[in-house]
Amino acid sequence: MLLCLMLAGCSSMYYSAMEKLGIEKREILVDRVEDARDAQTDAQETFRSSLERFQSVVETPDTPLQEKYDTIRTAFEDSQDAAEAVRDRIDAVEDVSEALFDEWEDELDLYESASLRRTSERQLQETRGQYNTLIDRMHRAEAKMAPVLEAFEDQVLFLKHNLNAQAIGALEQELSQIRADVDRLIQDMEDSIAESEAFIEQFKTTNQ
Repeated sequence: MLLCLMLAGCSSMYYSAMEKLGIEKREILVDRVEDARDAQTDAQETFRSSLERFQSVVETPDTPLQEKYDTIRTAFEDSQDAAEAVRDRIDAVEDVSEALFDEWEDELDLYESASLRRTSERQLQETRGQYNTLIDRMHRAEAKMAPVLEAFEDQVLFLKHNLNAQAIGALEQELSQIRADVDRLIQDMEDSIAESEAFIEQFKTTNQ
């Protein structure tokens, strides 16, 4: 609990400092959504590349076994790093969005004009709805990374402890399922990236 309060305090100080520099929370939110989109794009390529490296291990039986192991271990580690980058970017988006929406809601009470207040409140509801759609899609794509990483890790561990030809044969049996998982993950990330693009454009238009 104390840690959460400290982190929240650090975020508030950061946003206050940025506002003094003329950078509003809405700008930070757009930047972080763009960062999350870019991280997902990078993760797509990393998972796709990792799958290709796993496939190459299975499809080149004459390659030394230690080299095969090194190839898929590196692919797994790269995928882990990409997944962590996506999670960090999503956390950053959630942090600033919470601060922005809380501030927006609090400031509704400062309006003297009832019509301007209603317009601002409607914009808040619309923007929050767009954001909720976006963050849900991001989390769905994020959730698809876990089973792929687990499947990759299983293959790495199995080959690590069974550096022999029989191990490669067993890997081939699992490859089709991994390929299907990666395909689904990439499709979900494409959907999330598209949703990010739409949110950025809509948010910029609404808040000009």
